[in-house]
Amino acid sequence: MEINPDEIIGHIGEVLSERQKKRGILIHAFQRIQEEHNYLPEDVLRKLSQKLGVPLSDVYSTASFYKQFYFTPRGKNIVKVCTGTACHVRGASKVLDAVEKEFNIKQGETTDDLSMTLETVGCIGCCGLAPVATINEEIVGEIDMRKIEEVIETIKEHR
Repeated sequence: MEINPDEIIGHIGEVLSERQKKRGILIHAFQRIQEEHNYLPEDVLRKLSQKLGVPLSDVYSTASFYKQFYFTPRGKNIVKVCTGTACHVRGASKVLDAVEKEFNIKQGETTDDLSMTLETVGCIGCCGLAPVATINEEIVGEIDMRKIEEVIETIKEHR
């Protein structure tokens, strides 16, 4: 992957020093790398560090500051179970337990075949539909024990 600082920074680059330009494109570079690999592979970050002349420690400290960047492979599909107050009260733990058991992973983990990553979130913003989960960006609400089987089937269909 070829990263061109001038292409990313645009006209603002005319007032920035070379050092500022290099540091300024890190976030954009991370986004591109993660888009391509679904996480930030160490070897790619090392190459980025060398290419930009930015210490590897600065590259890692910048990437680790943002929750949106990941250092381990993630699944093709991201399933998020809301554990906010409304969802918690209405049975989010049962939803999470069922998905964990079905796919033999815990929240925060990815299946061995990289087909799915299971995460929890503090709030999805659909409290009236609690408990709620998302499969990629698709919202599934009012999950009861009958509907959990549908959720599991939907996850399997996305694999």
